[in-house]
Amino acid sequence: MLLTTSSRPRGENVFFVITNLVVTPNQRQETCAENESIPDAVCSEDSDCPPGEPVVTGNGVRTGRCLRAENMQRGTCEIFAWCPVETRSRPEKPLLGKAEDFTIYIKNFIRFPKFNFSKTNVLDTKDRAYLRSCRFGPKDPYCPIFRLGSVVSWTGSDFQEIALQGGVIGIQIEWDCDLDKAPSECNPRYYFSRLDRRFPGNSVSSGYNFRFAKYYRDEAGVEFRTLIKAYGIRFDVLVNGRAGKFNIIPTIINVGSGVALMGVGSFFCDLILIYFIKKSHFYRNKKFEEVRSGHPGNGKVTVEQLQNLQTVEA
Repeated sequence: MLLTTSSRPRGENVFFVITNLVVTPNQRQETCAENESIPDAVCSEDSDCPPGEPVVTGNGVRTGRCLRAENMQRGTCEIFAWCPVETRSRPEKPLLGKAEDFTIYIKNFIRFPKFNFSKTNVLDTKDRAYLRSCRFGPKDPYCPIFRLGSVVSWTGSDFQEIALQGGVIGIQIEWDCDLDKAPSECNPRYYFSRLDRRFPGNSVSSGYNFRFAKYYRDEAGVEFRTLIKAYGIRFDVLVNGRAGKFNIIPTIINVGSGVALMGVGSFFCDLILIYFIKKSHFYRNKKFEEVRSGHPGNGKVTVEQLQNLQTVEA
């Protein structure tokens, strides 16, 4: 696997595989013609190149001269920069197209402190030759060795296309564990997706690349550098975990809360039906039964009537 050493993309759980290069060797700080493919560098005369002004999306600052080839009406501004300037052409085929056979080793640990449970995505075996020969797949889900070409194909992309101009791929590891079951039932699941946006055609916004330089001096002490524009695949490894286990105390609390809410709900339903709807009297008649006393005397009961009632009950 070819990785950059000093200027690789920074970040946790991220690694980058170079698949294509544009190398500009032996640059030194001096004056030279700007790249003719840059619109802001095109000129017809020296006045088109005001000294000290930078070239937009260019490589340096103008010196005030317009450099034209013989019998040519238009040329490019002279600049002070790291010369010769970088070429804008990219190889038509990826220089490291065979990188699809590279393998990566992803070792992941998951731990749930509340349940004192931990596990890894690597098969627990004493066979030292296992990791040398296994490859991740449906038949071997506990092998942490992934073939790059397979990872790219699982995202629905073509490796040679993404190797040419670069891209970003996400590798998501999901742990969803029911700890009431055996530990062997807690297994990781892998999801592979293309994270960068793919533009139609040969858009300049497509792909993923960055530049870095290697600096050195010659015997005379003159500083040189080799500029490298690296295209490749950035892999983002994302891990999510969730675990659960039955506990009687939360269950009792939840059941009790549900029963209490059912009682409160019944009270509010009665309140709305009796007092807030237009035909509440129908519900009130069904809900309540009116009981009237059959004794004369404006509801008053005499001593004789009570004695007779007690005699009847006896």
